[in-house]
Amino acid sequence: MRAAAFTELVGPKGVSIVERPTHEPGPGEAVVDVRACSINRHDLWILDGDSAMVSGDNLPFVSGLDVAGEIRAVGDGVSTVDPGDRVVLCPNETCGHCRFCREGPENLCESFSLFHGGLAEEATVPADRLLALPDSVEFTTAAAIPTAYMTAYHMLRRAEVGPTDLVFVPGATGGVGVACVQLADVLGANSIGTSSSAEKLATVEEMGLDHGIEATDPDTIQAAVEQIGEPDAAMNHLGGEYTDLGLSVMRRGGRMAVCGRTAGGTSEIGITGLFLGHKQIIGSTMGTQQDLQRLVDLTAAGELAPKIDDTYPLEETADAFRAMKERDSVGKLVVTA
Repeated sequence: MRAAAFTELVGPKGVSIVERPTHEPGPGEAVVDVRACSINRHDLWILDGDSAMVSGDNLPFVSGLDVAGEIRAVGDGVSTVDPGDRVVLCPNETCGHCRFCREGPENLCESFSLFHGGLAEEATVPADRLLALPDSVEFTTAAAIPTAYMTAYHMLRRAEVGPTDLVFVPGATGGVGVACVQLADVLGANSIGTSSSAEKLATVEEMGLDHGIEATDPDTIQAAVEQIGEPDAAMNHLGGEYTDLGLSVMRRGGRMAVCGRTAGGTSEIGITGLFLGHKQIIGSTMGTQQDLQRLVDLTAAGELAPKIDDTYPLEETADAFRAMKERDSVGKLVVTA
């Protein structure tokens, strides 16, 4: 079977189509014929050599977390899925026995990791991480959900966002940013989003963004947000200088969830405003399998329509990463096999 493997950690030009052996499932496993797999900033960090989890010793490496497809075969002891079932994978990998696996939430697992291997024609996965996919949800749509939308949904839950809340989303036109805007709308909240592109903001406004700010400079953004109101929460998937910005614009008692570092892995913040304003900074990684089930249900019911910017055949996976690196897209990029 073919796979889009990372053969060099040098950016998109390091992607090569390679032949790999097919597999038979072991106990508790299922082999999925992959129909679609979206890509994420997480994959690009690996491809750029900016991730501690993969080095030259691991090459060739097949990434891809967000698998949707059909079951080809199941291993011994598997009773939750059958060959021919349409499924989507929850990419969480957990130990199953630490206190957080026992008590929840699972994404606090002491050995938490993520599945990789979806950028291929087939993937061997833990069968208990597969969710049934309703016929009304296309494979490309399903592949857009797990990482970006599960992350966004869990951030919104951690920040206790509810109806009428005002949510600040810097970088509102990327995968997680778009998901935050759409899900805030589903929850009945209002949103403020930023982007360097008026055209991209207009696209996100069609998906529920209430207030768009065309800017990247924190001072300019802060002044614009203050004209709109004081956000109850901030969804920060950028890190860097946007952490202090989020703290500065939120109301007293505001809650910021942080899930990424696209704009920088360190942030300098104003401590005085943090404690005098009773504000919170909350770390958040991915979500739970229950979160993913809720998102699949919302999609099947027509309450959520995950935004897909473009799809690419497997042999054009490098082009998908180029589009992500060049920030040409609004929403998710999906590879189809």
